[in-house]
Amino acid sequence: MQDSPNIFDTPLSGLNWAEWIDKVDDQILENGFVEYLGAKHLAAFVAGKPILLVTFESLDQVQSLSGSGQPVGWHLAKALGWSHMAMVSDGDTWFRDPRVFGFFDRLIDDGFFEGFDQVLFYGAGAAGYAAAAFSVASPGARVLSVQPQATLDPRVAEWDDRFLHMRRTSFAQRYGYAPDMLDAAEAAFVLYDPDIRLDAMHAALFTRPNVTKYRMRHLGANMEKSLMDMSLLLRIIAQMSSGKLNDANLSKLFRARRKHVPYLKRVLLRLERDERLYLNARWAQWVLRNSPGPRFRKSLRFAYDKAEARGIDMPKREFG
Repeated sequence: MQDSPNIFDTPLSGLNWAEWIDKVDDQILENGFVEYLGAKHLAAFVAGKPILLVTFESLDQVQSLSGSGQPVGWHLAKALGWSHMAMVSDGDTWFRDPRVFGFFDRLIDDGFFEGFDQVLFYGAGAAGYAAAAFSVASPGARVLSVQPQATLDPRVAEWDDRFLHMRRTSFAQRYGYAPDMLDAAEAAFVLYDPDIRLDAMHAALFTRPNVTKYRMRHLGANMEKSLMDMSLLLRIIAQMSSGKLNDANLSKLFRARRKHVPYLKRVLLRLERDERLYLNARWAQWVLRNSPGPRFRKSLRFAYDKAEARGIDMPKREFG
C-alpha cells in the first residue's frame, strides 16, 4: 500500500457505474485486485495490515456519503493501514446474486480470510443485511450492521412493504437468513432507530447471544449518514476492532447527537407533534443556550402561546 499512496487520493465522485469501476480497477491494480461479479456487483481488495475490513455499499451510498466518491472503508484503510475489501453494488440489490455467492465460496476455499489476524464486516440497510449474511464466510469475525433487514422473504417478513420489488428475489438460498449467518461471528452489533417500526421489527429478529442491539432514537431513516456526519461511524468500527465496543461505550459515543442539528430538530418535531408543550419549551431553550436557531425560537414561542391559551404551567422563559 505504501508503494502507491495515490490510491486513496483519487477522486471518484460524479461517476456512473461503468466509469467508477473502471477508475477503481486502474487504481487498485498494483495493490490488490478487482473482480467483476456480473453486471451489478464488484469486489475491490486493497492490501494492507493483517486486519481486514469488508464493507458492503451501493454506488449511491458511496457517492452520497463521501465527497471523494470513495468506499467508506478506504478512509479507515488510509488512516489505520488496514486491508479492505469493498463489495459494491449498482443500486440496492441486497447482494443476492449467485456470482457473489460464488465469490465468497472461492474465498473460503482459498483460505483467504485465514490470512488475517482479524476480519470485520460492515454495512447499512440493504448492505447491512449483506454484511451480516456473508460474515458466515469468516467464522470469528466481528460485524457492524446499521438498520439491517433480516430477510425480505415474504414468508418471514411479509409485514415489510417497503421493498415489494424484491419479493421475487430468493432469500432462502445460501447466505440467506442474516440472523442465522451471525451465529459464527465472535460478536455482532445491530444499530437501529426504534421509532422506525419496520427497522425495529427486523432488529428483533437478530436477537442472539453474540449480538448487541443498540437503539439510536431519532437518527432517522438514513442512520449511516447521521453517523458519518457526527464522525461516529469510523470510531465505532475502530472500537469494534479493539474489542472495546459495548453498550456503555456506544452510549458515550452517541452523546455526539447533542450537537447534531438534524437530531435536535427530529426531537423537536416529535415533541411538537405530540403537543408536549412543557418538554417542547425545555428542549428548545436547552438548544438555544448552546447555539442560535430560528426554528427552535419559533417553536418556543408557539409552545408558550399554546400553553397560555390552555392554562398550562410552563418552565421559566429564558428567550423571547
